[in-house]
Amino acid sequence: MVNMQLTGCLTRVTRRPTVDEVFKALSDPSRRRLLDRLNIQNGQSLRELCAGLAMARQSVTKHLAVLEGANLVTTIRRGREKLHYLNAAPINDVAERWISHYDRERVRALSDLKKALEDPMDKPEFVYVTYIETTPEKLWQALTDPIFTDRYWGGGPSSDWNVGSHVRWQVSTGSEFKDLGQVVLESDPYRRLSYTWHNYQWEWADMFGWTEEDFAELVKEKLTKVTFDLEPMGSVVKLTVIHDGFEGETEMLRGISQGWPQILSNLKTMLEKGATLDWTAGARPDLEIQDA
Repeated sequence: MVNMQLTGCLTRVTRRPTVDEVFKALSDPSRRRLLDRLNIQNGQSLRELCAGLAMARQSVTKHLAVLEGANLVTTIRRGREKLHYLNAAPINDVAERWISHYDRERVRALSDLKKALEDPMDKPEFVYVTYIETTPEKLWQALTDPIFTDRYWGGGPSSDWNVGSHVRWQVSTGSEFKDLGQVVLESDPYRRLSYTWHNYQWEWADMFGWTEEDFAELVKEKLTKVTFDLEPMGSVVKLTVIHDGFEGETEMLRGISQGWPQILSNLKTMLEKGATLDWTAGARPDLEIQDA
């Protein structure tokens, strides 16, 4: 699959959805069925979602509107098509609020087992939308300044963030920044940032159990890209993260689909509470982000 360019606009939500709206949206079996369909195959048009459903097109449209209002579904326009994507952020927020650290690990284990037993289908891109109580300036700094990316990422990017500039990457805290072939594609301070994503690194081989032969095949995949869209909404900023350009259900897509929610939860916690989540040993104190 070729690297897709996002030439359209994102769904505009005028306010931050409430937890009540999330639960209300999930309470309807027809809406849960639509979410299940998007979970199987993300990025569907209205026509594709209506296919095979015993519901009128108008009813599907109304259900999707409720799901969009609860931030459980987000849409992207590409040409004349409006594509719908499942957004896991509200459900992740609910889990963070009510599921303890130890219970969370059991829930994840069961979820991983369920996914392993199901037949995977192609999912060309990853979309995640979250709302953070901060300013666009502070969020931009948190996305681009290595002092802060290291706090919630455990490494991360470094660049002058001009279009065409290289993005150097720190694979883990304390490691050397390396040029992994990443380049800044778009840079509109406080609004939009996009850069190519790195390829697989040999340092990860032990973590994922790759052999030399596995690694040699993995690094043949073309680079993907990640895009951050920042939209101020009063006291919060709507952050939309789009990671696309995957050639089917790759190892990288599986990795970032689990990694981005954790990283973005850490980012949100750092900006709102001044500390990051530590998935093994409690919260970490953070540095204060200054107004730009």
